[in-house]
Amino acid sequence: MTAAAPAPAPVPGDSGPGGPDRPPAGTAPTVEELSAQERRLVLDRFTHADAWALGTLLVEMARLRNAPVAVDIRRGGQQLFHAALPGSSPDDDAWIDRKRRVVARYGESSLLVAARHRDRGTRFEEAARLDPARYAALGGSFPLTVTGAGVVGAVTVSGLSHLDDHALAVEALERFLTTTRTPSGV
Repeated sequence: MTAAAPAPAPVPGDSGPGGPDRPPAGTAPTVEELSAQERRLVLDRFTHADAWALGTLLVEMARLRNAPVAVDIRRGGQQLFHAALPGSSPDDDAWIDRKRRVVARYGESSLLVAARHRDRGTRFEEAARLDPARYAALGGSFPLTVTGAGVVGAVTVSGLSHLDDHALAVEALERFLTTTRTPSGV
């Protein structure tokens, strides 16, 4: 990962990473908190247009906070959105790939996979027996789960601390869902 950037500035009217359902910035969420996020953040669908809308929302949130991140959205094996903001680097793209592979393999956020290992007293790098050059169980990649279909892809952020990468991806997905869900939605 690139050097940690200063904590993102809050957006007016924004509860930020320490808001409701989120631990204070820099605090690792529990397995229970991370599992609850995944149960709550389920989509009714995920189209190319949805990837564009989620990606541009995430980029705008990052710009308002001067966050030097790269953002990636995939559905299946196809990259539907990618952006690199000022201050991000090619290393962020490598971290995106490594974190995204964890979501693709386990069907859970890269941070949840890390938290499960932490709670068992194991290290992902040793216990998973996967090439650490290709897999990284660190925060920043979150599964895109569609009702009736399961995990169809991932939204991934890299460039901040791995906990802040995760928090930004989750916050963007929460905002996206409030704008796309029908009143009868999950």
